[in-house]
This record gives sequence, C-alpha cells and structure tokens, in this order.
Amino acid sequence: MEQKYDVSKINFVEEVRKNKGLAQQVKTLERDLTFDNPLTDIKKILWTNITQLINDVWSSIQIIFEQIDLVKIAFQEIQKTKEELGGKLEEAIRLINFLNSKNKHQLEQLNIEDRTGTILEIKKVLTKRTLRQTWKENVRICMKI
Repeated sequence: MEQKYDVSKINFVEEVRKNKGLAQQVKTLERDLTFDNPLTDIKKILWTNITQLINDVWSSIQIIFEQIDLVKIAFQEIQKTKEELGGKLEEAIRLINFLNSKNKHQLEQLNIEDRTGTILEIKKVLTKRTLRQTWKENVRICMKI
C-alpha cells in the first residue's frame, strides 16, 4: 500500500511540476503576445497622422475663409463702381461720338480745347465699366471653385 502511495505521490509531484512548467510557458506566451506596446505605438502613429491631417485641412479652411472675405470685398467694390457709374455709360458713349463728329472749330466754340484729353477723361467711365465686368466675372469664377 505504501508503494502505491509513493507511486501516486510521485505521479502527483510530476503532475504539479508539469503544471508549473505549463503555467510558466503560459506566462511567457502571454508576455510575448501582449499587444500593449505595439498597440500603443500604433495609436501614437495614428493620432500623429490624424493630427497632421486636421492641421492640413484647417489651413485649407482658413484659406477658403480668406478667399470668401476677398470675394465679399470684390462684390462691395463692384457695387460701389456700379453705383458710381450709374447712367454715365450711355452718356459717355454719346459724348465720345459727339466729340468725334465735330471738327476743331466746332469744339473751340464749345470751349473744348483738347479733344483727345476730353475723350480720355470720358473713356475712364468705360474703363471702369470694363473693370467692373472683369471683377464680376472673376468673382463668379472664384465662387464656382
């Protein structure tokens, strides 16, 4: 009986030793398989990339807001020029045609000494109209972008 007891005790000790060895292997494997360090590194890389993307997008958004402000200023300038010109466009065209149809003697009777200078002054109105139209077209293009 004692022999059976000793054999079972030896078997038990061997089983305990095997279990301790297996427990040690499990701990080693758990340590090796712990994803804490790699996951932390991955999280850092991801958040760095996300932060960089947010910064890039934010700078683009700021540029868009600056462009919107510039478009508003352009619209104000267009309105200002439009109000300034009023009905002068038709008058300017008529005056230029009138001045071109008169000779030097007729212009002197009207107290106009410099036909070219007078026409250049009148053409400023037409230039403003052209400028206003160009601005308006550029603003439309910017708004589409």
